[in-house]
Amino acid sequence: IKRGMNIEELFDYCQSIQGAEATTPFDEWTIVMKVMGKMFALIPTEGDRFCISLKCDPAKAITLREKYVCVEGAYHMNKTYWNTIYLDRDMPDDELREWINHSVEEVIKKLPKKQQQHLQLSYCEGKVVLVKSFLPTQFTMQAAKDLINL
Repeated sequence: IKRGMNIEELFDYCQSIQGAEATTPFDEWTIVMKVMGKMFALIPTEGDRFCISLKCDPAKAITLREKYVCVEGAYHMNKTYWNTIYLDRDMPDDELREWINHSVEEVIKKLPKKQQQHLQLSYCEGKVVLVKSFLPTQFTMQAAKDLINL
């Protein structure tokens, strides 16, 4: 059985998106990934099944749920816009990375037009790159790995 990427690889990918910051505003076990101060992913580090919740275009959200067993409407989120993807099921890692990128794009396009004017979305090695200067992240990779290994 092919397993998906592990939680550390998932976090590393999200953190590698330029301008991404990791925070823990809800509790010490849920990493909230933000770009431009807006949430694009939730990564719970506690539980027996690792997953990620991502923002998604509403029509694409439904299509994803129909296509993959690993995709469900996100618990405690607006299911019109948010999907949870379980890492141990049937979605290839490359496609998961594409949906993470899509989530960032969805966040950016919902920003006020004035903020969008200062951004340029681009791609480098399959990752979303935001061409803008950002403040350094407040949450380090080691802190996230420490949470994951609790």
